[in-house]
Amino acid sequence: MPRRTKTDLPAQRDALLMKIAERHLFLDTLETRNADTLDFNEHAVWAVRSALEAAFEAGRRAGTAGAQS
Repeated sequence: MPRRTKTDLPAQRDALLMKIAERHLFLDTLETRNADTLDFNEHAVWAVRSALEAAFEAGRRAGTAGAQS
């Protein structure tokens, strides 16, 4: 497995956040589009919880992987 460089980490983080946003919150983008109808969304609390759990788990896995290096 190739080592991650510091410059790769923000891009990898952003890709993971986008994957979570798509899967749990059904968002097309996390970019600001400067339009209320595009930048503000309503989500069920269970969807927000699911997204937060996925992000927490991703962080836990990253921490465990980093400890093993």
